[in-house]
Amino acid sequence: MANRIKKGDSVKIISGADKGTTGKVLAVLPKKGVALIEGVGNKVRHIRPNQLNPQGGKRDIQVPVELSKVALVVDEKSSKTSRIGYKVTESGKVRVAKQAKNKEIK
Repeated sequence: MANRIKKGDSVKIISGADKGTTGKVLAVLPKKGVALIEGVGNKVRHIRPNQLNPQGGKRDIQVPVELSKVALVVDEKSSKTSRIGYKVTESGKVRVAKQAKNKEIK
C-alpha cells in the first residue's frame, strides 16, 4: 500500500480516544503502519530502580498512532480532512486531495 501520509503533514485523528485532535506528523513507520504525531499519544512509562537510576521514576514516551486512524487536513482554517490519491502529471506523480476537487498537496 502506498504511504499517503508523510512527515510534516498536518493530520486529524478520526477515531479513538484522541478523536478530533489535530497535529503535525513527526515520523512515519510504514512497515508497522503507524505514525508519530505531535501532541497525540503522550504516555508515561514507569521505570524500575536499577544501578543507573536507583530511585526509579517516570519517563514520558511518544506512542505511535495507526495510519488508518489518521486523515490529512487539507484546509487549515476549517480543519477539513480529505482522502488522498495520486495523479500522474508531466512533472511526475503528485498527491491530490479527493474531497477538495483534486487539489494538489505539496
